[in-house]
Amino acid sequence: MRRGHQRQRYSQREKKTIWQKGKKERDPIPENFKSVEEAAEFWDSHDLGDYWDLTTEANFDVDIKRRVFLTDLEPELAKGLAECAHRQGVSTETLINVWLSEKLRTVTQDNSLAA
Repeated sequence: MRRGHQRQRYSQREKKTIWQKGKKERDPIPENFKSVEEAAEFWDSHDLGDYWDLTTEANFDVDIKRRVFLTDLEPELAKGLAECAHRQGVSTETLINVWLSEKLRTVTQDNSLAA
């Protein structure tokens, strides 16, 4: 800090009072959003700063254990998969995972019947 300038410190009550004096009308936050898209649309058009007084601290653990496996594909196969995924409105990754899961299930069932 520069000499002669002190940062003003406010209590939570003072912060709320200051915020309320300058606050503008705001739309209510829907109790429940019908979809992730609806929530995204709301927050794309609203400023979280206008709703800061309604927020609470959240603590949670995140345990991400996703692994990525790279596999070479023939260029024409990759192109065909991408086009098919696009037509179905899903990512290429999703399409491949669904198809391989279905194939693995079929092969596993066939093997268990033959045993």
